[in-house]
Amino acid sequence: MANPDFRRLWTAGFISETGDWIFMIAMPVFVYQLTGSVTATATNFILELLPGLLLSPVAGVLADRWDRRRLMIGVSLLQVLVLLPLLAVDGPGQLYLVNLVTCAQAALTTIFQPAKYALLPSVVAPEDVAAANGLASLNGNLARLLGASCGGFVVGGMGLPGVLVLDAASFLLAVALLARPFGATQTAVVREPVWRAWVAGLKEIRNQRGLRLMVLPVGLIGLAQGLFAVLFVVFVTEQLGGGEGETGLLRGVQAIGGMVGGALIGTLARRTDPGRLLGWALLVFSATTALAWNSAYVTTAIWFQAALFAVLGAPGIGVFAGRMAIVQLHTSDATRGRVLASFQSVFDGFTALGMALAGALAGMLGLPFALDVQAALLGVAGLLALWHFRPGTRTAEPDTGTATDTGAASTARAPERAPSPTP
Repeated sequence: MANPDFRRLWTAGFISETGDWIFMIAMPVFVYQLTGSVTATATNFILELLPGLLLSPVAGVLADRWDRRRLMIGVSLLQVLVLLPLLAVDGPGQLYLVNLVTCAQAALTTIFQPAKYALLPSVVAPEDVAAANGLASLNGNLARLLGASCGGFVVGGMGLPGVLVLDAASFLLAVALLARPFGATQTAVVREPVWRAWVAGLKEIRNQRGLRLMVLPVGLIGLAQGLFAVLFVVFVTEQLGGGEGETGLLRGVQAIGGMVGGALIGTLARRTDPGRLLGWALLVFSATTALAWNSAYVTTAIWFQAALFAVLGAPGIGVFAGRMAIVQLHTSDATRGRVLASFQSVFDGFTALGMALAGALAGMLGLPFALDVQAALLGVAGLLALWHFRPGTRTAEPDTGTATDTGAASTARAPERAPSPTP
C-alpha cells in the first residue's frame, strides 16, 4: 500500500466493485418489486451471470490489445452511459430495458476485471504480486459487504434513481483515480484478430510448464466451488434445519474471514512463494470445510456454524492470491490478459460442471459423503500445488526467459524501483 500506483489501482477497483455490488443486488429486488414474478427475478439473476461465461476470452484479448488503464477508464465511462436507459423505466412494460442494462453492465464488468489483474503485476515488484492479489481480493470482500448491504436499502429507500446516482458516482470516482498514468505500461500490445490472439494465449499456457501445471488444480478448485454452491443450501436446510435467513448468514460471514485473510496475506506472501501459499491455503481450506460439514454430527447450533464459516473466508483469500500470482508470474506481459481470462474460463466451466453434478452426486452417494468429496477435491488440488511448485522445481521453459523456479520473477517484471520500507 506504500506504492502510490498500486494504491490508486486498489482504490479504483474497490470503488468500482462497490458500485457493481449495489447494482447486482438492487436490480433483482427492483425487478421483483416491479413485476411480483419469481421467474422474472430469476431471469435477471441469470443475465448477470451469462456475460462472464461467454465473454471471458474476448475480455482477455481486449486487455492485451489496448492499454489496460485506458481500457478500465473507457469501461467505467460506458458503465455510466449504460445506466441511462433505466431513467425511462416506469412500469413492467419496460422490463426489457432493465434486463438489457443488467446484461450490458455484467458484460462491462467482465471486461474490467481481466484488465485490472493483468495490470497489477506491472505496478508492483514481483515479490509483492501475491500480497497485492490478496489485498485486491480484500477489497472485493469489502465491496461485497458495503455494496450488497447498501443495494437493497438504496432501492427500497431511494428507488431506482438512488441506485443510478450511487452506481454512476462509483464509476466516475474510479475514472478520476485512473486518469493519471501509472509508472509502468504494457511491454507490447497485440494486433492480431481476436480469435488468433485468443489462440496465442492458449499456446502460452501450453508452452509454459508452470501454466500447464496450474490447469488441473484450477479445474479441481472450480469443481469444488460448483459442488459447494449447490450442496451448501442442502446442507443448511437438511443438516442444520435452517432456512433462507441461516443460508444468507453463513454465506455472509465468510466475508469476515476474507477481510482478515486479506489483511494478513501480505505477511504470509513475503515469507513463502506463491506455490506453497496456494498449496497450504488449499489444505487448510479443505480441512476447515470438512470440519464444517462434519461438525453437524456434534452440533447444529447456528452460532457455532457461523464461527466455522467465518474462518473459511481466510484460507479462501490465500487460495485466490496464490493462484493468481502463479499465473501472473509465469505469463509474459503481452499475453497476461488472455491467459488470465482463459484460466477464468477453466474455473467457470468446472464450476458449472460441479453445479450440474451436485444433485446426482448427493443422490448416488448421500449428502454427507458428497460434502466430504467436495472438501477432498480442495485437498487434492493443494497437494498437486505443493508437488508441482515445490522449492527448486523448474516451472518455466528455459528458452522463454521467464522464471526458472517458483520463487523467481517472469518477464512480467515490474520496473526497477527503490525498495519501500517493510511495514
